[in-house]
Amino acid sequence: MTPEPVTMSDAAQSPPASRGAPASADAHDTPTSPADERPARPRPGDELELRIDSLAFGGDGVARLGEEGYVVFVAGGIPGDRVRATVYKRKRSYAHARAIEVIEPSPERIPPTADHPGVPWQVLPYERQLQIKRGQVDEALRRIGHLDGFALEEIVPALQQWRYRNKLEYSFGMSEDGELVCGFHASAGGRRVAPMGDCLLASEQGNRARELALSWCREQGLAAWERDGRRVDAPGSAEGERAAGRDGDDDGSAPAPGRARGARGGGRDARHERTGPGPDGRARLRNLVVREGRRTGKLQIRLVTTDGELDASGFALALSAALGERLSGVLWTRSRSLAETTAGGETELVWGEAELPERLGELDLRISAQAFFQTNTEMAELLYGVVGEYAGLRGWERVYDLYCGIGTIALTLARRAGEVWGIELVEQAVADAIASARRNEVANVHFFAGDTRLALPELVARAGRPDVLIVDPPRAGLSRKVLRRIVESSPRRIVYVSCNPTTLAPNAAELVEAGWTLKKVRPVDMFPQTHHIECVALFERTHDGRGDAPASTHPSALDSSAGAAPDSG
Repeated sequence: MTPEPVTMSDAAQSPPASRGAPASADAHDTPTSPADERPARPRPGDELELRIDSLAFGGDGVARLGEEGYVVFVAGGIPGDRVRATVYKRKRSYAHARAIEVIEPSPERIPPTADHPGVPWQVLPYERQLQIKRGQVDEALRRIGHLDGFALEEIVPALQQWRYRNKLEYSFGMSEDGELVCGFHASAGGRRVAPMGDCLLASEQGNRARELALSWCREQGLAAWERDGRRVDAPGSAEGERAAGRDGDDDGSAPAPGRARGARGGGRDARHERTGPGPDGRARLRNLVVREGRRTGKLQIRLVTTDGELDASGFALALSAALGERLSGVLWTRSRSLAETTAGGETELVWGEAELPERLGELDLRISAQAFFQTNTEMAELLYGVVGEYAGLRGWERVYDLYCGIGTIALTLARRAGEVWGIELVEQAVADAIASARRNEVANVHFFAGDTRLALPELVARAGRPDVLIVDPPRAGLSRKVLRRIVESSPRRIVYVSCNPTTLAPNAAELVEAGWTLKKVRPVDMFPQTHHIECVALFERTHDGRGDAPASTHPSALDSSAGAAPDSG
């Protein structure tokens, strides 16, 4: 989704100057036609001087070119900044650029704390970050959803502004001098992997785990995979040329000279060249995933590579020797995907436990390597507290939890409900949820694997209509078909957990049109120093569409068990 500008600052605008576009005529030049007076759209590679006047959903600064107000989204700019920026992508009505110099800093700008491409809002005071996030939730609901009359509650601030993530996915790449690095992709439009020293989003022991893994990989002489279709070989190899990893954005850049046809093509040979072993037959490095049990202190480390040979046992033994009892498990994933992702592939347990032990509130959890779990454990507890508050359970209600993942919300609410039913597409996540229900002796919760669009009507037919429906969808929000199924299930109350206010807003508008009232919304800051916004919204049904008699809500009305095998949906 293209970021949409939302005004958050009254910073003055000044006409931007472009280094790459033709200069405009002045009063002494030959008169030009109106068509000639239109400012040329900037091209990729152009340098512009821009005044940032607002922030867009998605975190970029917003600047405008010329009288027509051509929009340029600027990564690294905040309201009030005057910056020099390089354009890396252009569309008909907007362009994307990356700030390369702050010519005149905003009065709000503060010195950065971390050398880290993933925390662009660290140059804003934290209180200002909270104000902007709350304002963007309000703006999205009112401007995109055309909603009014709801209570926008104060944002819940983060308990920790740094070192709050329980999971980091690092990328491997090669430096300009051919050294293997492990860090994050450079900011918007960049093509390289920026090496990390002390990552201030991770704990100190999480950082140590990354450093140990990188050190072992360097000692083995391993190389990064061909992320952009150009040859990347181990240090000292004469095969091909080294190339820095790209950031995953398709900006139309050409591959390295001499490799334009095969490397970026879609054929089987090209795919194998990028995702297969290196010339020496060994696996090439893609990603390192470090996951930490914040309450248990345990670490799970997963190395993601291409196909090929790897001394995985040696890798695990090196980590075990250095980390000791803090290490829970080591896993190896071999991926043939061309996409920049750690999901999928073939994963095997190399050492220790396949699941990471963790605690969330009163729950004892085991988290599989690729299962979704909120990446800020401490704030997840507060987020689920808001969900429980909005659900308003009194001990007899039937609750549905859609997109339930490993069941953390369902299990958290179960002790206050009559019964809870969770639906999740990923079968391994459902297996984790069922195991957690057994481990925590929660008998009134039931989980099923299936597509929500198809499984929800079947669940209503089997279990009866829900009194309360919890939905925590992906960033893209709810599809119209899923929304239709929710409306048909006719819950009295809907609690919507959103990680994207621009998709919450249209979903909320459709629910209001279908007969629910948006009562209140509370933002929760799960990710300080970034633009990401989590919020919880409460909808209550305005009119009763259930028919003459409500469905039974007594737990004994159904014969079910938390240990039952998941349905196929």
